[in-house]
Parts: sequence; C-alpha cells; structure tokens
Amino acid sequence: MTTSTTLRQRSSIEELYTQSQYFTKQLPFQHFSDSLTEFVTILNKNRQIVFCNQPLVKYLNTVDTNDIIGKRPGEALRCQHSNNVSGGCGTTKFCKMCGANRAIQKSQEGEESIQECRITTNPESQALDLSVHATPITYNNEQFTIFALTDTSDEKRRKVLECLFFHDILNTVGGLMGYSELLKEATSEEAREFAPIINQLAADLNDQIASQRELMRAEHHETVTAPDIIHARTLLESLVLTIQKHTVASDKYIIVDPSAEDFIFISDEQILRRVLGNLLKNALEATAINSTVRISCKRNLSEVQFTVHNVEVIPNDIQLQIFQRSFSTKGEGRGLGTYSVKLFTEQYLCGKVSFVSNKDDGTSFMITLPATLAEPDYSLSNKRTSEDLHMVHISKNDM
Repeated sequence: MTTSTTLRQRSSIEELYTQSQYFTKQLPFQHFSDSLTEFVTILNKNRQIVFCNQPLVKYLNTVDTNDIIGKRPGEALRCQHSNNVSGGCGTTKFCKMCGANRAIQKSQEGEESIQECRITTNPESQALDLSVHATPITYNNEQFTIFALTDTSDEKRRKVLECLFFHDILNTVGGLMGYSELLKEATSEEAREFAPIINQLAADLNDQIASQRELMRAEHHETVTAPDIIHARTLLESLVLTIQKHTVASDKYIIVDPSAEDFIFISDEQILRRVLGNLLKNALEATAINSTVRISCKRNLSEVQFTVHNVEVIPNDIQLQIFQRSFSTKGEGRGLGTYSVKLFTEQYLCGKVSFVSNKDDGTSFMITLPATLAEPDYSLSNKRTSEDLHMVHISKNDM
C-alpha cells in the first residue's frame, strides 16, 4: 500500500528530464501515441507525468509539454481537490475514492487496472467522466505506468438522461394512465377525488421534462438569468406548499423553520426555486417515514443563506462524491440532483453550495448567495430593469 509520505515525494527536475527523454526519443512510439484519440501519459514511481501525447496537450490548451511534465494526473487535469493540501494529487481525503488513484496504485503493485474516474475541474467547474487504464512497464530498470484516459462524459451524460427519462417520466406516465383507466368506471364522487391526483401527476411530468431541459441548457451555458425581487420567507412557504404535494413527501413533514428570517433580496427566483426544490426532494428521499425536513434562511450584510436540514446522516464515502455528475445513491445513471444544485448555484446565481453531515446534527445543505445578484461573466440579455422589478414586486403582493 502506497503511504501518504511516499505520495508527497517528488522527482527532481533533472530526473524528470532524463525519464522524459526515454520516451520522447522513441519516435515510432511518439507518433503512435499522438495518433490515438485517448489521452496517453507515462507516470514515474512518484506518479508524475514524464510523457504525454498531443491529444492531451491540445485538450489542456497548452503548446508546451513542459507545462505538463512533472505534474500528477489530477494536477494536469485541474481537479478541484488537487490543490487542497500541500501533497497534491493522490494525498487528499477525496483521492481515496478516486478511480484514477486506485488504478495507478494497482499498476505500481504490478497489476493492470481499468477504473472509472470522476473529476470536477477548477476554475470551470466542468464535470469529467473518465475511463482510466493503468499498465505497469519497466524501462531502463525503472518502473513506470502507462496511464491512458478516455473521456466518457458525453456517454455518461446520455445514459444519465436516458435513465432519468425512462425511470421518472415513465413512472409518472404510468400513474396518469392508471388513474385515466379508473376514470372510465368512476362515480362522480370518485372522479372528484382523482382529479387533484391526476393534476399533480401532470404537473410532476411537466416539471421533470422542464428540469432536464434546463439542465442541458445550463451545461451548454445557454441559461440566461433574470433577476427578481424576492421575499425570502414567502419563497420558502411557497416551496413547502408545492413540494408537500410531491410523491417524495408522502408520510413525511416539511416545515419552514420558525427561526427563518424575512428579508428581501435580488436573485433569479426561477433558478433559486429549482435549486431549493431539488434540495428539499433529496432530503425527503433520504428521510424516514414520519420524520421532518426543515428549510430556513438568514441574511447578513453581504450574503443570504438558505439551509435544508434533515436528521439522516450521509455516509463518509458518499460525502466525498456527492457533487459529481454521474454519482448517485439511487443507482446507475441517477446522479444529477446535487450536481445540478452545484451547477446552477455556482455558475448562474454567483453563489456557493456546501453541506455538513454528522450523527449529532444530521445533514444540512447550505446555499449562500450575494445579498444582491452579482453580474455574471456572460451577457444577461433579458435582465429586467429596476422599474420591471418594482412591477414584479407589486404584482406578487396583489396576488
């Protein structure tokens, strides 16, 4: 087993140069690796890159391989955790669950290994799904690892979307069909009982389709924000009334915490409702029958914060992967809930999402936003004027 102390060791510049020459001077190997679509690297015993092919150079948008030589794979790919500690890639608590880390370790023990790896990059917050293949080799009496990476992000994303549509949407359609059949022979009293159920199923179906459409737009940077004046506590009360009708809330309680503050701030209400709605649904899915999920909010001079709390505890191994796109406790292809929360919060609301989970306090997810929506890097083509915002405020109060 590779120790943390070993992982902190790095080769000298002179050693890296010598090792790099072993492979760059082998022109047939260089040309062959450059012709592949996969990213190919060779790692030394300290897991540092001593060779990489041109597809990886182009992907990383660099013209000089010296910018890559000496880095570890997570550092080269700009993994968000690679700079968390001084030891770098391979030494953080998140690396224990990393497929790339496990594959390299197996290779250094003399065993070929193929693993799946999920990486979220900095600063783009791009979600990468990779298939990694680590193969041990010996050259000039030194041990190396051929480390090849295939980007499977598009394939994973397609599978996730397919699974969500087949599972969630077909379940909802099945419910609609079932109640439609019952209506054929229902009495007028039974029809009145079925009507709100059918209406809610139709609303769920619409929301499921809209959620996937908005997520696809967000991933392609096509979402345009539209700031509104928002009454915080009114927003929470409205959300609770809506989510209470959802199937995940059956035999469970949702309440606005009595300590929730009532304040006014500016943000995109539609996106924020989707983010908080996802957190509420996630909390309800993880909550036992007859248990309670609480939502609250507070504000200081520069930030507003929303918190969704339930009493269940998230296992440590799940906590380390919770915001990755294709990871989910619900099974293969169900990993969009917390990923979409992070995507919308950080890229479109200019905020941040965090959580704490332990046996003493349960689990709390926090959405922290600027007190007024900061201007994003991209154009807000349909941003409303202050006069428009005033009209929105009036119309909401008049409803």
